[in-house]
This record gives sequence, structure tokens and C-alpha cells, in this order.
Amino acid sequence: MSQRNVLLLFISLMDIAALAVSGVLMYGHRFGTFDLHERYQWAIQVIAIIIILVGVLIDAYGNWRVKRLGRILADQVIIWLIAAAVSTTVIYFIHAAERYSRLWLVLTFLMSFAISALGRIVLRTAMGRFRLKGRNRCRVFMIGPGKTLLNVTRHMRREQSAGFSVCGVLRLARTPSARELDALARRVEASKAQEVWICMPLNMGNAIKAIMHSLRHQTVEIRFFPELSDLPILNHKVSEVLGLYAIDLSVSPMTGPARFTKRLEDLVLGSLITICILPFCVVIAIAIKCSSRGPILFKQYRTGINGKRFKVYKFRSMRLHGDTRGFLQARRDDPRFTRIGAFLRRTSLDELPQFYNVLQGRMSIVGPRPHALSHNEHYKELVESYMQRHKVKPGITGWAQVSGYRGETDTIEKMQKRVQYDLWYLENWSLKLDLKIIFLTAIKGFFGKNVY
Repeated sequence: MSQRNVLLLFISLMDIAALAVSGVLMYGHRFGTFDLHERYQWAIQVIAIIIILVGVLIDAYGNWRVKRLGRILADQVIIWLIAAAVSTTVIYFIHAAERYSRLWLVLTFLMSFAISALGRIVLRTAMGRFRLKGRNRCRVFMIGPGKTLLNVTRHMRREQSAGFSVCGVLRLARTPSARELDALARRVEASKAQEVWICMPLNMGNAIKAIMHSLRHQTVEIRFFPELSDLPILNHKVSEVLGLYAIDLSVSPMTGPARFTKRLEDLVLGSLITICILPFCVVIAIAIKCSSRGPILFKQYRTGINGKRFKVYKFRSMRLHGDTRGFLQARRDDPRFTRIGAFLRRTSLDELPQFYNVLQGRMSIVGPRPHALSHNEHYKELVESYMQRHKVKPGITGWAQVSGYRGETDTIEKMQKRVQYDLWYLENWSLKLDLKIIFLTAIKGFFGKNVY
């Protein structure tokens, strides 16, 4: 039996055991006896089958060597949610809801998830330490230009617990000759490699094809690591489209579960923050109205997700004026500021009405800051990948802002840096990162040296 099948069997048995133990313990907690009624025994068996089937279908029991712990636990969350949804639906449709304790069902799912998650963490950690000692290593033969191979091996050294070891290298910067290909096949076979990694740029397609042909008689697993560092990519991954595999070079990261999580974050945190800031907004509105003529709110169209326009709301910080000079940004000690407005801008309190934009679904709490329409028209021709920042909803605060790139962008270099940080955020988005940015904004974002 292969190592992958052993892992699949072991984790499957661990999940079944976690469910069985949880079901028995929660039955005793609910009914005062551990002698399960027959229908509860059947329920545990059916739920166990659902868990295993879902786990196999989403490849949760697949090769853990190339999966991070976060991905493993995320797969488990999906398994348990689907199993819970299917189980409760079946119970409802067979009219058996009154025959099962809802408390038992909920507690069984929660406890079994906790036990199984703990087991995954322990197993993943143990496997990593086992590999660090030189056991269960995967032998890799690497092919490609020297610079690219060096970059891949750096990653390999950083992730030593994954258990990959280099057993051979062929530095290749062009399409190999027939003689070199024959020698390659012999070297791979002699090295007893389990995997061959082809690490090349996309423009070496002919070399890749030739190498694949030369290794056609080998039983090793072959992986292709395309060199994409010269391309302005965003959220790159492999997708299946119409039955074909595609390397995504520039797609939105906010899809599927990520999109749901992001919106839930905005609704929950946005509602709580709106309730907390409401008294401050009332005081600010009165101060604006009493200190200068004009509306309380400043409304302006900005570019939102997928390039769609939306109306953004801010507390008015400037006097009414007829300035029509295109994309003139606010400057330090700008004479257009009112007395109250200068304070609002300096403390970023003028941004508070944008939480209404968040609740509307047109903005997020965290994301690339929305620029004026005229700014977009100006900078999209000057800054590479500028418009990629519009693949997600704009935010009240963002990674660029807490990293010091906020306020006036009076040079192309400043805008390039802001876009660079925005795209890094899109590429590395996570709920944890959003919470970190919100925390940093609360700590230092209101009185930044570049805010005016």
C-alpha cells in the first residue's frame, strides 16, 4: 500500500473514531447512559459515511506533503459543514426530527470536529518533525535555468518539514539536444528520483515538451513550476475551465468561500463599528453645519469592484469652491480646508460615513483605497497593473495605508508603491490579515504623518 493510501486510511479511521467517541459521550451527557439506542447508532454510521465520502471528493485526505496546515483544517471545516447540512436535511425529509435530540447532534458535531482537528494538528506536526530527521523524504530531480532552480531550492529549504530532498540537478537554459535528453533519462533513473521538477519560464515551451518526451518511459511524478516573476500576475493558481487546466495570471482572489467570509466580516464588524461611531458622527455633523455653509456630507463618484462606479460618502472638510482642476489632491495646509475640516482630515474622521458604503456592499472595511475617477484615468497609463486593484471592493483602510503610503501621491514613485502594497494585499488576503490591518489602523492610522 502506498504512503498516500496509508495516510488516507489512517485519517479516515481517525475521523470515524472521533465521531463515534463524540456520539457516545454526548449521548451519555444528554440521556445519562452510554447504551446508545439503535437509531443513534445508525445516525453515527450514516454521518461517518458522509464525512468520508465528502473528504474523498474534495481530496481532503490527499497528499499532505504539499498542503499547509491551514488548508488541511479548512478542508475539515468544509467536510463537517457539508456533513451537518446533509444529515439535518435527511432527518427533516424522513420526518425523524422528533426522534433525534438536536442538542446531541450539535454537540456531537462540535466535539468530533475538535477531536479530529486536534488529531490533524498533532499528526501534521509529527510528520514534519519525522521528516526533519531525514525520514520519509521525497527525492526530487530538478531541471531548469540556474537562477530559477536557486529560487525553488530556497523555498525548499524554508519548508524543510515538507520532506523534499534534491537528488539531482540539470541546469538548462535552452532546448536540450537529443544526446542531452538521453543522458537526462539515464540520470533521472540512476538518481532514484520520485519526482522531477521542471522549473522553467513559459517561453521555454519547446524544452519542456522535449523533456517530457525523454521521460516518457519513467514512472516518476513530473511537476512543472513555471517562472512567472517577470509577469504582473495576481492571485495565480491553476483552475479547471471547460475541462482544461489553466494557469490564472490575473483573477480576483475574492471568490467562493473567501467572498462569503469577506462580506460576513464587513457586515458583522461594520455593524458593530457603525453603532459605536454613531454618537461621534452626530457631533461631527453638527460641528460642520455650524462652522461653514454647505452640505454635511461630501459625495463623489469613485471606481469600485470590476471598474464599476459608485458614490462614496465623506464628511465635508473643505469650503465650497469652484475648483475644476482635474485630479488636484488635498495638500498639507490646504487653504480649502475649513477649521473643522482640517481636524477631520488629520484624524481621518472624515472617512466615518464610508461605513454606510460598507453596509451597502459597495466597499469593504479593508481593501485598496478608492481613488477619484480622474486619478484612475491619469495613473492607469503610468503605473503598470494599476487597474488590477479594482478586482476587489475598495476599502476604508488598507495595507498600503498602514504601511505608510497614504495621503498625497505627488510623484509616480509614491503611487507605484501604493499600488505595489495594494496588489500584495490582494495576493495574500486572509481574515487574519484584515484583522491585523484594522488593528494597525486603530493604533496608528488616525494620526499618520502623511494624513492631511
